[in-house]
Amino acid sequence: MLSSTGRFHGYSSLNWAYRHGESVRDQQLSLKYALNSRRQSFRAAVVVSRKVNHSAVIRNRIRRRIYEIVRSQSNNIKGNFDLIFNVYSDEVVKMPNQELVSLVVGLMKRAKVV
Repeated sequence: MLSSTGRFHGYSSLNWAYRHGESVRDQQLSLKYALNSRRQSFRAAVVVSRKVNHSAVIRNRIRRRIYEIVRSQSNNIKGNFDLIFNVYSDEVVKMPNQELVSLVVGLMKRAKVV
C-alpha cells in the first residue's frame, strides 16, 4: 500500500484535481492527472463506484490491486502529480495481474507521468 503521504486526504483536494486535471481513458479505467506545484511528491486515489460492483469486498480488492501497482511504479513517476484512477468495469477483478499492470502503466505512460 501507499504511505499516507502518497494518498489524498479530504474531498477538496480531490475536487481540485478533478477541476484542473486532464484525462486519459481506456475501456476499463481512466486516469485523471494534474501537476500540483504545492506538493513535493505524487498522490494517488482509486475511485470504484458501487455501479461497478455492489460488494465492498470486491471494490476494496480492486483498490488494493491498483494501489500496489502505483506503489511499485512510484520510483518511475516524474514530478509531483495528483493521480486519480476511476474504474468503470468489474472485469478488473478477474483480470490477470500482468494485464492489469500493463493497463495501469500504459495509462500512466500515455499521460506522460512515467
